[in-house]
Amino acid sequence: MIAWASPGPSAGSAAAAKARLLLLDSLGCALAGLRHPRVTAFAQAMRHAFPGDVALAGTRLAPGAAAAVLAAATCWDEANEGLASAHGRPALPVAPLALVARARGGDPAQALAAFALGYEVAARAGQAWRIRPGMHVDGSWHSLGAAACAAALAGLDAEGIGRAVRLASCQIPFSLYAPIAAGMDGRNSYASHAALLGSLAAAGAAAGMDAPEGGFAEGRRIALGHETPADVTPPGEWLLEAAYLKPFAGVRHAHYGAAAAIELRGRGVAPAGRITLSTYAEALRYAGNRAPTAAIAAQFSLTWAVACALLQGDLGPAAYTDEALADPDLRALEAAIELREDTALTAAGRRGATLTIGEHSATITGVTGDPDRPMPEAEAVAKFRRFAAPTLGEAGTTAAIAALLHDQPAKDLFG
Repeated sequence: MIAWASPGPSAGSAAAAKARLLLLDSLGCALAGLRHPRVTAFAQAMRHAFPGDVALAGTRLAPGAAAAVLAAATCWDEANEGLASAHGRPALPVAPLALVARARGGDPAQALAAFALGYEVAARAGQAWRIRPGMHVDGSWHSLGAAACAAALAGLDAEGIGRAVRLASCQIPFSLYAPIAAGMDGRNSYASHAALLGSLAAAGAAAGMDAPEGGFAEGRRIALGHETPADVTPPGEWLLEAAYLKPFAGVRHAHYGAAAAIELRGRGVAPAGRITLSTYAEALRYAGNRAPTAAIAAQFSLTWAVACALLQGDLGPAAYTDEALADPDLRALEAAIELREDTALTAAGRRGATLTIGEHSATITGVTGDPDRPMPEAEAVAKFRRFAAPTLGEAGTTAAIAALLHDQPAKDLFG
């Protein structure tokens, strides 16, 4: 697989175009995340152990540490990409490594190819690494993709990249969902660990270190109890083409309810009386948080998403600010929303939601980013401008778009 993906997608292909959009979207999400004080504090704290030449969040960090901070920032507003077949976000720790390489003057073609390789490795690892209840996907299998990307950026050949991936395979941690349930933001550091682990594995491979071929399979068996071989997509298909870009911030499960809320708002339906959201069982299981008091819990709350969409007409980073979380109108509306399972959706294995307010209802069975509704480039660029402009300004935002979509010089990507 590594030998096939190492050259990257062919120039001008659909896969190359999608890889560029994924990098752009990841950067936009990271720039929005960097505006949070906790992320800035994280960057400042990393400086003591990892000083370097990458200007980021008011300090200067080593490339791997800068990528780690960007990974945390990317998921801070829960607006970054995902891949349904991997049940996670393969780009989360991989894109920051490629973005740091570009910011340091790296070759655009090499950075794009390294990102695409890392994405494909991570995506297939995600397909195989089916977590147990109570676990979280971030920070585990991602590290294999980070290792592949970091090794490729370091100039290792396919054999050396393979060593890096094997080294990471023998060190895969598993992450817990517990911080989200507790309303704590430590979950956002999971992707940082993956970026650092991938960078360390690449360094080990560059030094000649190696690990057995069967490490990943043994890890699946010991940590997850999977005895049968993993069923993953074979080489030859760019999984990144199937990646979704999020139109909203917040867990993907909440997007259907948010879209239904925006539709009813557009019809002039006031959020009064009995309000019910019916959706599939997986959404209720992973995003059933009620009365969230922290951003991380609100991002995984169906009822918070619906309340914000009804009152704000949107579900963006503004839904998770301290001001929003303290808004008595939002809190009262969130508490009034009832959750129900749509057993027909659950039985059919389909996603969607129906929001009912009194006698009015809206049913959403698809949103932007679903397989039949990929986000167009123009919409992805508009989202990037929205997320990036407060940090980069209009001119800087335009320059970043030119850098990532058209290989122009990448100056001041991080503000």
